[in-house]
Amino acid sequence: MTKLKLEALTCNYRVNPLGTDGERPHFSWKLLSERRGTRQTSYRIQVSGHEADFTRLLWDSGKVDSEQSIQVLYGGPDLRSQTRYSYRVNVWDNYGRESGWSDVAWWETGLLAANEWKASWITPDPEHIDPHAKPVFLLRKHYKLKSGIVRARMYATAAGVYEVFVNGSRVGDALFAPGWTSYNKRHQVQTYDVTGLLKSGGNAIGVMVGDGWYKGELVKKDNRNYYGSQRAVLLQLHVRYKDGSEEVIASNSSWKCATGPVLLSEIYAGELYDARLERSGWTTAQYDEEGWCAAVVCSLPYAQLVPQENEPVRVIETLYPQAVIHTPAGECVLDMGQNMVGRMRLTLNVPAGTHIKLRHAEVLDKEGNFYTGNLRHAEQAVEYIAKGGGTESYAPCFTFQGFRYVKVEGWQAADNVLLGSFAGEVIHSDMEQTGEFSCSHPLVNRLQQNIVWGQRGNFLDVPTDCPQRDERLGWTGDAQVFIRTAAFNYQVGPFFTKWLRDLKADQRPDGGVPSVIPDVLGNHVSGTMGTSPHSSAAWGDAAVICPWITYISFADIRLLESQYESMKAWVDFVRGQGEDELLWNTGKHYGDWLALDAKENSYIGATPKDLIATAYFAYCASLLQKAANVLKRTDDAQYYSELAERIKARFNEEFVTPSGRLASPTQTAHVLALQFGLVEGGARERTARELNRLVEENGYRLTTGFVGTPYLCQALSDNGYHETAVKLLVQESYPSWLYSVVKGATTIWEHWDGIKPDGSFWSDNMNSFNHYAYGAIGDWLYRYVAGLDMNEAEPAYKRVRIHPRFGADGLSTARAVLNSPYGRIESAWRIDNGQVELSVIVPPNTSAEIVLPGARLLEVAEGGRLLADVLAEHRQTAAETTDGVRFLVGSGRYHFSYRLTS
Repeated sequence: MTKLKLEALTCNYRVNPLGTDGERPHFSWKLLSERRGTRQTSYRIQVSGHEADFTRLLWDSGKVDSEQSIQVLYGGPDLRSQTRYSYRVNVWDNYGRESGWSDVAWWETGLLAANEWKASWITPDPEHIDPHAKPVFLLRKHYKLKSGIVRARMYATAAGVYEVFVNGSRVGDALFAPGWTSYNKRHQVQTYDVTGLLKSGGNAIGVMVGDGWYKGELVKKDNRNYYGSQRAVLLQLHVRYKDGSEEVIASNSSWKCATGPVLLSEIYAGELYDARLERSGWTTAQYDEEGWCAAVVCSLPYAQLVPQENEPVRVIETLYPQAVIHTPAGECVLDMGQNMVGRMRLTLNVPAGTHIKLRHAEVLDKEGNFYTGNLRHAEQAVEYIAKGGGTESYAPCFTFQGFRYVKVEGWQAADNVLLGSFAGEVIHSDMEQTGEFSCSHPLVNRLQQNIVWGQRGNFLDVPTDCPQRDERLGWTGDAQVFIRTAAFNYQVGPFFTKWLRDLKADQRPDGGVPSVIPDVLGNHVSGTMGTSPHSSAAWGDAAVICPWITYISFADIRLLESQYESMKAWVDFVRGQGEDELLWNTGKHYGDWLALDAKENSYIGATPKDLIATAYFAYCASLLQKAANVLKRTDDAQYYSELAERIKARFNEEFVTPSGRLASPTQTAHVLALQFGLVEGGARERTARELNRLVEENGYRLTTGFVGTPYLCQALSDNGYHETAVKLLVQESYPSWLYSVVKGATTIWEHWDGIKPDGSFWSDNMNSFNHYAYGAIGDWLYRYVAGLDMNEAEPAYKRVRIHPRFGADGLSTARAVLNSPYGRIESAWRIDNGQVELSVIVPPNTSAEIVLPGARLLEVAEGGRLLADVLAEHRQTAAETTDGVRFLVGSGRYHFSYRLTS
């Protein structure tokens, strides 16, 4: 008998997380079994608070009869601060097998209460160092420790962004800590295991702190100090000894401060580094502090401190220049071959005082010259002044750039020397990549790569709209249209958990939602930075859509519960707008942003704003009803179900004629009416037919913007026009997804014609070449073309749906793979002269509904045998429907083959 095993134990989505909060954690694991139809029937979890000593249990779930193997909540006593908890899992399956205990995993809590902080917020004495000085601050502490160190934990954060060192070594590899949150309400603290960096006798801690998002320039030139006017550090080191004693080293006024080689470091501007000003050894115990000033204590609060929630930003990959370009204007430019987000690392040997300046850009202009017009006032410049005397290496620490091309100034060298002296370090939140997609169309494969690179570049602690110009904000509209695509490509559970908590924190008292999260466009804080409307339809709706998509993707009921009041507040806010509670026709809205049917010199498409707003109102009311059902809030579920139906009826009164014609003749209006289930019967058939006509008569080209594009192909495929959707996908001329690919794009563009056919640009004002919203087409590629989907009633792919749709125009193969919460899922098909081959992988502890389009049951083979016979062995049946042959299977690997019926 094959064995049943366990792997991939996680706690709060993460493997052995350090520094968690005090909430009840949730556990997940995956089953390994080669036997088809494997289901977990029971589990047992044991937790020890004594370093994996399971003879001294803190909690034992006992044998629980349940298939649940993800998001299983801890049920033991309340958690203590600074404590490591070990856990292990045992399961049983439907074949009577027992897995035996898994490998031991653990989680460790951080500081859980404000009164546990002995440390003070500190900053350099303003009498000696100007609080508004541009150079990065250096803070250090020399201290002595006894022998017999057995464990050491550092808890640290900053008002700004920081890096910390112990005895000359960098602590951890996270970048831009503590991350960007709504600092005045939620400020993250990082936990580090520094046991191996300490020694008996003299030790030293060094901290670098820059402005970052906390007080650096945001949105507008010279607009600073949004969260506070001074950088500060908070750090507490706990050292335990063999004899059971503990010593605490805390930030206080005994620390020393100075500035160093980083003379400027800003998110938009970049960094200026003078290596001649380096303070060699400043993070070691032997360093002479002469000339350093004292630190002073700041009056910053502690109540808003929370342990780190998402995976930090890290260097994920290194790319190398592909070519040196000498432009017509005489510039020396490195081509990285990929529009990326991160930083350049220099490794070179040049004379002291050599001043090298790097400018970063996404594209070259039509003459082939370096182009920075779309950056607006963001400099994206890095300057390095060499110290000389040998090989030196440098990369900026508190800034990032969005770029493919790098202009090198101040240093002339042979092309081969330049190529060997630079490397591009790709930076983003360290999410696990979970999804893959490919097909027989090479340009569509490049589109998928562009979608992934767009997500990588913009998921840098918050879901930013663009990573290059003077913006880089967490736009809610972009996030909600892309989140389902994002959740396929990467494990974004922790990422959106953190961001949604900030959305809830920044939500207005009346339930309105800012356009960006964290909110730096609002007028409720002194120093307003913009007049952008809050609570716009399709933007504020992120408060409902993002928690729901996160829930169905990962089955995280705890997050859904924590966001529920925020979701409810948003829908109730919309209901309270204007005189008609069922029709949202008031307020300021972005509409179908950047749609091609917009009036001249307008960013907003032709679809009426009140139609869009009311459609989203109905959609969010229906999602809220689903959330209420999941959370067993029966009264709410009934109320919001009725509300959704009433909005739907009002939508039809206002926007659909008695004969079933949609009042607005735009693609987006038809898409929303179909996708959100707002039209039925004959009106639905007419709306779908009209949408198909609008696309066909436009030469299989789209006119949609941010609102209509994500659902355009889905609306067509769901309503009998899948072939049109495929023709739309593979269209190469403007406007289309593949137009930018043909033009050489390696990420998703903000505008369909960011670069026009003649090589000119759409505009300087707003023309990002790394803007992921239109990458939402990925969701349709994965779920419809490859056919890898789920039954949302059993979220997180507990019930897989495999239903590929075969189209024309050269798509003869497609394949999607997902490392789901339960394990690997795969749907891969091939058609050759009407012969279909479909390979499917269904992970243990799940089942799959499979639809074989154009098949007849008695002509389908599975693994060389008749499918009907295979199903009969497992007491299962199949049905022939208008969709094709439909049936249910358990876990396992399957290969189906059949000939398409005419």
